[in-house]
Amino acid sequence: MLALLSLSFLPLMASGFYFPGVDPLSFSSGDPVELKVNSLTSVHTQLPMDHYSKAFCKPSGGPVSASENLGEFLTGNRIQTSPYTLAMKEEKFCQVLCQQPLNKEEATGFYDTIRYEYNQHWIIDNLPSASLVISQNMMYTNYAGGFPVGFLDTDKKAYIFNHVKLIVEYHQVVPEEELFRVVGFFVEPISVKHKYADGFKWDGKAAEGFTHSLETCSSTTMINADDVKELQVIAEGEEILFTYDVLWTESETRWASRWDIYLSMDNAISSTIHWFSIVNSLLIILFLSGMVGMILFRNLRRDIMEYNRLQTDEEKAEEREESGWKLVHADVFRPPSSHPMLFCVFVGTGTQFIMMTLVTMFFACLGFLSPARRGSLVMMVIVMYVLFGATAGYTSSRLYKSFRGRAWQRCTVLTATLIPGMGFCLFLFFNTFLSIYHSTGAVPFLQLLSIAALWCCVSIPLVFFGAFFGYKYDMLEYPTVTSSIPREIPEQPWYFSTPTLVLLGGILPFGAAFVELFFIMSR
Repeated sequence: MLALLSLSFLPLMASGFYFPGVDPLSFSSGDPVELKVNSLTSVHTQLPMDHYSKAFCKPSGGPVSASENLGEFLTGNRIQTSPYTLAMKEEKFCQVLCQQPLNKEEATGFYDTIRYEYNQHWIIDNLPSASLVISQNMMYTNYAGGFPVGFLDTDKKAYIFNHVKLIVEYHQVVPEEELFRVVGFFVEPISVKHKYADGFKWDGKAAEGFTHSLETCSSTTMINADDVKELQVIAEGEEILFTYDVLWTESETRWASRWDIYLSMDNAISSTIHWFSIVNSLLIILFLSGMVGMILFRNLRRDIMEYNRLQTDEEKAEEREESGWKLVHADVFRPPSSHPMLFCVFVGTGTQFIMMTLVTMFFACLGFLSPARRGSLVMMVIVMYVLFGATAGYTSSRLYKSFRGRAWQRCTVLTATLIPGMGFCLFLFFNTFLSIYHSTGAVPFLQLLSIAALWCCVSIPLVFFGAFFGYKYDMLEYPTVTSSIPREIPEQPWYFSTPTLVLLGGILPFGAAFVELFFIMSR
């Protein structure tokens, strides 16, 4: 019955498991090469925005969305077509894309986008654009994060990058054949206040392919950023002319190796800071582990020396009182005095998370989670979490049975629904806010049904399946016998209280995880 119920949801979930193809595309000279745009993202806010929610040029007939999988929707990707026209090995200079007059709302939208440092993300042949950035009179390449929409000067005046240099690298498949593959894609954004020659004034309504000579750029050479005299400011009433250049360069990089430079840490702007955060996290973990281990080792060694020393006649006459760690050896495996069922639920769900993480890292290290398959990492995490529901059910049921619990049905239901249900409700809460702000991070309703189907029709049955075998096995055997009467715990000083230990013991691991996650989410 469960299998038939799961099969009934396969058509619904199939749309969420689609991955974009990574098979190589070959182009002949003059073949069209499609440029697509993705969502606008910022390191200052977790609200990715639709590219065309701002007053950018749109393709004729409107943008068309690409087919995306569930992982791409969850990460906020929205890939759409663009009006840029490229052809293999055909160079273009000073190509007019469109002229966009700005009203007050559009000017404000552009200003806020630039103020929050939103970046554009473009794609050619499934390869994301790298950005050529000029800093301190030096140009370097940034392979992570896309390229900015514009910038603010010291007076908080906004300027937009309305001209882009598109540099596409290609590799010839076979020397004897005129077949080429895209192996590199770079964008250099430039802000320039365009002016037409001979005082011409364009109303922006000419047919596609409209050309007219400009004083600010030439149809034979690319624009040099150092030669730009006036920048394009963002203000109400401004008419922004979007232009672009296309340059094709041959490369020795083969198609199978084109992602290597993206995966190299040496190319990222924040690589030094990123490595510093990793080393910092490792040092904190080693320091804490070493400190706790040293304290336990010293206490245990002291107790063992005390037990092994020769007894005096007075001590032989009467039984020596227990001290040190032996005081609690009969209380170690005692069930929690309050909410033992919740303890079993948390342990079972924690085991599920640990197995999900280990298996996902294993496949990632083997190279199965290619960056060319966008959303594959998120999809792997979801699938592994769902499949290891049996592990959660088995662990919580065996532990609850060892506590001599009787409400095993309630324990299994809580294992299957408590933590996932809280996470799903929190996800719906934030998804509602993302929808209100019209962010691309909002997951569509059909994809929400896919997630709910995975949880209800796969994860929950697997939890009950694992719990069935967990309750069939014998109870866990502990290495020591638990005393029937719990030992009285003496009153502890304030620095040994639970809130203090939680705060002091968790602040360093939280700081290490926060710093590392900040740089991971910023990339």
